[in-house]
Amino acid sequence: MSRTETLAEARTGEPATEPNKPPHRDRHPRAGQWFRRNALWIILALLFAGLVTYLVVDRQAAAQDSRRLSANNPGPGGAMAVAEILSQHGVDVTSTDTLEETTAALERDPDASLLLYDPRGFLDGEQLSGLRDSVNRMTVVFPRLTVLRALDADIRPGGVVPEDITTLNPACGVEDAQAAGPVAARGAVYSGPAVCYPIRDGGPGLYAAVEGGRLVVLGSTDLLDNQHLADQGNAALAIRTLGTTEKLVWYLPSVADIQADRSAPTLSELAPPWVAVAGPWLGFVALLAIAWRARRLGPLVFEPLPVVVKAAETAEGRARLYQDSRALRLAADTLRAGTLTRLARHFKLGADATPDAVVDALAHRLGRPVPEMQSLLLNTHPETEGHLVQWAQRMEQIEQEAMGR
Repeated sequence: MSRTETLAEARTGEPATEPNKPPHRDRHPRAGQWFRRNALWIILALLFAGLVTYLVVDRQAAAQDSRRLSANNPGPGGAMAVAEILSQHGVDVTSTDTLEETTAALERDPDASLLLYDPRGFLDGEQLSGLRDSVNRMTVVFPRLTVLRALDADIRPGGVVPEDITTLNPACGVEDAQAAGPVAARGAVYSGPAVCYPIRDGGPGLYAAVEGGRLVVLGSTDLLDNQHLADQGNAALAIRTLGTTEKLVWYLPSVADIQADRSAPTLSELAPPWVAVAGPWLGFVALLAIAWRARRLGPLVFEPLPVVVKAAETAEGRARLYQDSRALRLAADTLRAGTLTRLARHFKLGADATPDAVVDALAHRLGRPVPEMQSLLLNTHPETEGHLVQWAQRMEQIEQEAMGR
């Protein structure tokens, strides 16, 4: 550095710039300007990407089986818990949701047992009969009457468990029920050759079976679902009923099991045969009765009749109209006007007395501050029905107190 540069640095207090050295510049000026210019779009793109990621993750999390009594459903209505317990005890549980898969699984393992839960009635009589003939042991949960008829079993519906009964005792000679003990479940009861957990002595029960145990009917899903499995002996009864074989086919029918040619029966098919003869005859008799009564009564005659409506009925009807239309302010104004009118008459203030004059007389009679009475009678405007009732009761109390003095 020369002497001249040293003197310049001493005068300005800044280092002198060398003449041959270029000034310092940003190496990436265009990148910084681009980011600053598009900062808003970058933030929106990041938010959109985060939203898409969240939706994908949430969809994958919700893709789990949510069907009731499904062996793969960990929710309260599922049955994953009992399926896992059976697997731990050496029972191979195969979950199926179509008749084709179920039939194939039973053909591979002829000694396997079958669990059937068809609450929507997807299977018809022919399909149910085929299942019955292809398995040695079958457990049906909460079956309909049509299902029991198709299975050709001596088990019939017998009502439901009363609400006041919370625990049912075995009360039978079936070994599985005796070992499981009392259960806590609500559902349907059935009658049959072997009945356990009856709602009364000798009556239908929550557990029904045919001789030999080839068909077992459980009248409640509470005996298998995750939410009620730990109640009383529910788990023991479920495990002992379903764990009799080394392999279990867990079948929940789906829409795919509905046959293509299956249609809903018509009204003519549902009606009994005698309706075809009795129906037209009853219609003809009804027409004759209408003609006979119309001729006997004659034409209608309008006659004005005096009607007297009681004041209490009128007030009640008007109150119901106010309630239906939620006219709280109008109802409050009506109650306020009635109270002020009665107080003015009681204090003998005359028909032209103002509300302030009535409030002053009331405060003087009760010995209370005038602002308090004004706030109660004139300045209160209820906003809810509960507030209106409380305010009306308070005004009635004040009015009765003033009338008593």
